[in-house]
Amino acid sequence: MSNIQISSPLVTIQWLAEHLNADNLIILDARIKPITPVVSDATQEDPGCIQGALRFDFDEHIRDKSTDLPHMMPSAEFFAEEMQKLGINKDSAIVTYDDVGVYSSPRAWWMFRAMGHHQIAVLDGGLPAWKKAGYPCGIQAETLGKTRGNFVSHPQKGMFVDSAQVLKALFDPAFSVVDARSEGRFKGQEPEPRAGLRSGHMPNAVNIPFADLVVDGFVRQPESLKSIFAKKINQNQQLIFSCGSGVTACVDALAAELAGYTKLTIYDGSWSEWGLPHSGLPVTKE
Repeated sequence: MSNIQISSPLVTIQWLAEHLNADNLIILDARIKPITPVVSDATQEDPGCIQGALRFDFDEHIRDKSTDLPHMMPSAEFFAEEMQKLGINKDSAIVTYDDVGVYSSPRAWWMFRAMGHHQIAVLDGGLPAWKKAGYPCGIQAETLGKTRGNFVSHPQKGMFVDSAQVLKALFDPAFSVVDARSEGRFKGQEPEPRAGLRSGHMPNAVNIPFADLVVDGFVRQPESLKSIFAKKINQNQQLIFSCGSGVTACVDALAAELAGYTKLTIYDGSWSEWGLPHSGLPVTKE
């Protein structure tokens, strides 16, 4: 089978099944254990995977290990080295999934995009939908590729921002800072799941919970996404997405792209950094 091209940030399980034998296809298992309860058909104790998948562990391994903040984006050099070990090439067409539906897989999608690789998509419905449809599964994703790849990182400016950039953007009408956490956490009415963090949100931030953008593990249709986003932001603003630790912010970023927004970035430190008791960063409660 010849090489394939990916033209959308989201692909269906049917599409993946049809292209399972493509020469340049790479399937990445990007699951992480949710820090808060997530409704899913998946059984967390089941390590099963999509046939031929490789493990993309951004929680413990493919991350910046020089910081205590969770799963921060690593250096371009480290990322390229690890992707080559997985057998990923410059021309690889990558599909990433998780075991919830659409939860942690968009983080992998965003990381590759930040490194200049656009031939990547999220699998809509993820592993639960794949299994339910009866498509081929394996026991556990591999941690090394069969041969070393030639992947090269090309870091893209503006894909991630730091707290100083977010603080400035909060008071700039050209920007909208979008918080993907639940409404209760955003308003400071629910405690943060990570110990020691303050409750509340950034001043002037808007709340679009990632869970509102996904139904039964599938991303809502573009028209529905457009309606949700239009109630909180305008089409011309630069959007900065934040969440608890930079994971579900990428669900919002994926949904925003599907809804037609183009000026997107991720605050990598998210509330894990902003909410620290001695960060000196402003917090508002409702």
